[in-house]
Amino acid sequence: MMKQHKDKLTFWEKLQNKYFMKSKYGKIFVYLVLILWSVTTIFPLVWVFLNSFKESQDIISSTFKIPTDPTFQNYINAFNTVDIGKSYLNSFIMSGSVVFLTLFFGGMAAFAMSRMRFRFRGILQTVLVMSLLIPPFATIVPVYRMMIDLDLVNTYWALIIPQTASNLPFAVLVISGYMATIPKELEEASFMDGCNRLSMYFRVFLPVSLPIFATVGIFVFLWSYNDLFSSLVLVEQEHVRPIVVLLSHISSQYGTDYGLMTAAIAMTVIPVIVFYLLAQNAFEKGATQGAVKG
Repeated sequence: MMKQHKDKLTFWEKLQNKYFMKSKYGKIFVYLVLILWSVTTIFPLVWVFLNSFKESQDIISSTFKIPTDPTFQNYINAFNTVDIGKSYLNSFIMSGSVVFLTLFFGGMAAFAMSRMRFRFRGILQTVLVMSLLIPPFATIVPVYRMMIDLDLVNTYWALIIPQTASNLPFAVLVISGYMATIPKELEEASFMDGCNRLSMYFRVFLPVSLPIFATVGIFVFLWSYNDLFSSLVLVEQEHVRPIVVLLSHISSQYGTDYGLMTAAIAMTVIPVIVFYLLAQNAFEKGATQGAVKG
């Protein structure tokens, strides 16, 4: 059994076990690469956060120095001058709705794709994969035309509907791939307990699949939250614009106020970090739910 497992190891796994995992110098090399990669990722965030507590002139003259006299005036200006709080609310309403609708409809569609057999199932799966190859800007004109006909431009639904539709193929394919690995005995046991397809999904497959739902939710939220292109076209007006659109306006309208820009950037990134940390907790919690006791 062990010999059969060793034969199935890929070339990279064999190389990793031989040179990196069992070698002291290999481990040092791996940790060094990870440290360098983390520094290049974290340094820009730290730089923006530190400069957000400086005045604009200090950012220009001493951009890499730690602020000796930190000020919160840039954050106060962000709320008073450009009303960043309203843009925060708009972003959370739209991105949160996109995540909910994508997981709700995508989860049920993934359950049907993975556990049910029906005509044209293979063709439908192929169409879903092909839809991932279409860039968003290629469909923005017909989508914008549809939103105008439905009188939804510059409303929340103008961004929620297109983003939900564009994220559904990804959610269906990823979640269905995870649900396909769930043992068939669990499905048969739920049938014997009197569950129909709908109750089986909500009582059995949904709890077991919470880890993949959390993972898909992370990606969908980040894609929706950072979607500047669609937001500039569909929800550009001040009363409904998300925070990424506000940030683009600050960089053009207040281009010389670097303190306001860094504060706005820091406040744009913070929700993403917080959401990711919360989603990580949901991921770890979901990994232990839905287990079969015996």
